[in-house]
Amino acid sequence: MDGTLIDSEPYWHQAELDLAHEHGGDWNADMGWQVSGKPLPTVARLMRERGLDLPEDQIPDLLIDGVIAMEERHMPWIEGVRTILTDLVGAGIPSILVTTSPRRMAQAVVAKAPEGAFADYVCGDDGLAQKPDPAPYLHAASLVGINSPDLMTSCLAFEDTLTGITSAVASGATTVAYTGTNPVDTSSGPQFASMKSYVGVTLDDLSALIAKRLGRLGSSAAQTC
Repeated sequence: MDGTLIDSEPYWHQAELDLAHEHGGDWNADMGWQVSGKPLPTVARLMRERGLDLPEDQIPDLLIDGVIAMEERHMPWIEGVRTILTDLVGAGIPSILVTTSPRRMAQAVVAKAPEGAFADYVCGDDGLAQKPDPAPYLHAASLVGINSPDLMTSCLAFEDTLTGITSAVASGATTVAYTGTNPVDTSSGPQFASMKSYVGVTLDDLSALIAKRLGRLGSSAAQTC
């Protein structure tokens, strides 16, 4: 969600810096990027280790409050993403939002997305194993009736962090690293493809990615027979 649908990472980093400014601790923007995509309890623990003078269990909610306040003023949709979501709805292709963010944040984004854009969403407080474990993506697939590992190849996943990319790849999904927002280099990641912009991307382009991966898998299977 953050970094693939909306460019809210700067909001998270600002919320972290605001907490550190108000309650102490050695925290900076570079540290914020290093924890991008990680569960909020992990971020809270690391901020505490860097000297933030707040109870660890209060930090996630305070960060969320700060980000939501900024999003209420402006939801930072990534250019081109709403067009893709609308096209998917028109084609009857379901999308599931898979995020480490808590459900109340996902709900805020879904509410402002194109109507019917998301069939469901999987969140960081749903009780599943967290990314980089594949559990969130496997559960997301099951919500639209995909329960076979062989069918996961036909699922397209977009991620912007190595943590998320690892999760999606481990699930078997055809994984695209979106590189338009996160400055952390993901070129060495296990993704199938990378994409810097959504502008001008069509459903045919997305279908071609899946077809290309299926072709490679078919070629590999033939070589091992």
